[in-house]
Amino acid sequence: MYIVTQRLSIEAKKLVKRESLLTLALIAEDRTRSRHRFMTVEEEEINLQLQRGTVLREGDILADEHSQAIAYVVAKPEAVVTVTAKNALDFLRAAYHLGNRHIALEVTESYLRLTPDSVLEDMVLQMGLTITKETQPFQPESGAYHHHHDH
Repeated sequence: MYIVTQRLSIEAKKLVKRESLLTLALIAEDRTRSRHRFMTVEEEEINLQLQRGTVLREGDILADEHSQAIAYVVAKPEAVVTVTAKNALDFLRAAYHLGNRHIALEVTESYLRLTPDSVLEDMVLQMGLTITKETQPFQPESGAYHHHHDH
């Protein structure tokens, strides 16, 4: 079992060869856990002991207490609803209304993505947007998960 206690800095990441690391594939909710045990793609156990409130992102490299790189984080595909619009105003309106619900929401230039929720899906459809149920990596904006501010 590996114990990881930190996420490497951007500068330190540049010195690590991706192919030498274990792969830790996590769904969005699991990437919000700072203290948890997971199995890597290679069937190795990793025990996260990260600073509370840490939200992992695709591409993060996790290291042990000696800054030895152990694992590369990837966004594991999961059930999602992808929302698209025919025009920019409808897209902005949907982003506004979904954002007002304080849900985990992935925002890109061409789509919004959320976890399946029949009430929100109906709302978006009534607004005239298109939804697609699929299995994709889900990378929501981090603000939906934690309410502390870095100073």
